[in-house]
Amino acid sequence: MIVLTRIDAARNMRRFYAVDVTPTLFGEWQLVREWGRMGQGGTVRACTYPARDEAEKAQARSISRKLRRGYIPVEMFTETAC
Repeated sequence: MIVLTRIDAARNMRRFYAVDVTPTLFGEWQLVREWGRMGQGGTVRACTYPARDEAEKAQARSISRKLRRGYIPVEMFTETAC
């Protein structure tokens, strides 16, 4: 999962945007996007693609669009098995 944020205190703006590519139960791939104001529930949308590379290309387009608008990537820590 990739999380981007955009914070502008002068405009009272605290937004987040998260994207993830996941497999479906039917052998397809989903691009799941969530966005909204930090600290509140966001809007979730999912688009289905027949192949993983198509979903990843859509993810890259979505991320680059947000980066052009001033969003900054947030470092995420992944869980590791003990």
